Amino acid sequence: SAAMKALIDTIKKIEHGFKHIIEAGNIILDNKAENHFGLAKDLLSDKTYQVRMLATYLLGQLSTKNPQALKFLEAKVAKDKDWRVQEMLAKAFDNYCRAKGYENSLSTIKKWLSDKNPNVKRAVIEGLRIWTSRPYFKENPKAAIHLISEHREDESEYLRKSVGNALRDIRKKNRDLVDKETAGWNIDDPKIRFVKKLVGK
Repeated sequence: SAAMKALIDTIKKIEHGFKHIIEAGNIILDNKAENHFGLAKDLLSDKTYQVRMLATYLLGQLSTKNPQALKFLEAKVAKDKDWRVQEMLAKAFDNYCRAKGYENSLSTIKKWLSDKNPNVKRAVIEGLRIWTSRPYFKENPKAAIHLISEHREDESEYLRKSVGNALRDIRKKNRDLVDKETAGWNIDDPKIRFVKKLVGK
């Protein structure tokens, strides 16, 4: 529709941030006549990262009721080469967990964390920051530390950066627990050393 085209043209002009994309997404979702899932799939193949971010936002909102949308985030969006789309994927995954409840989402969290694609793992680790300010993980900081730490020697530096930053977040209030975890790490491994440095910053 003309309104949709205008909406999309507007977001293409804005270089930074998420707010305008979320606002556009909410306008689209308010239109009940629209096939939101079909639209999101179409928008994913757009040349501009802003429109693919919009598609990712829509899929994140739809994922709580539509398992296909969650699958699309995991299989398709996670392959996007643009880091801004990956930031939106992290937000989309957190939205899914928040809506379902973090404890109820544990099996999905673990499934995504065992994916071969580092972007899928990163969406979880980045999306749930600060992990210990999220329900369930607030009461179970050890569970958060364990889930994150398992990825300290991943090949992907992009993912390891996220691991280090997420543990550093948690360490602010749970210093002993995080230090106990990192004390046993093999820092002869440069990949692990890289993460440990970030944790202690």
